[in-house]
Amino acid sequence: MELTKKILEKLIQAVSKTHPNEIGCDDCFDQLDTFAQMKLEGKSPEEAMPLVEDHLKRCGDCREEYEALLEALKSVS
Repeated sequence: MELTKKILEKLIQAVSKTHPNEIGCDDCFDQLDTFAQMKLEGKSPEEAMPLVEDHLKRCGDCREEYEALLEALKSVS
């Protein structure tokens, strides 16, 4: 893959949006069940777990996992 100006601009933009206390996919995945359960209980996981919320906004793979988990939990509730 060739490093084009457009790709470089996207990389710079992504790096500029990171912050030191950001969590990775593994940490996010470990907390998804709690985040989803809180959501189903009508609580605010976004306020209680802001790092997970931030990661879900940035990571499509984890967001898909969360949405699938949320739907699965809804179907058994």
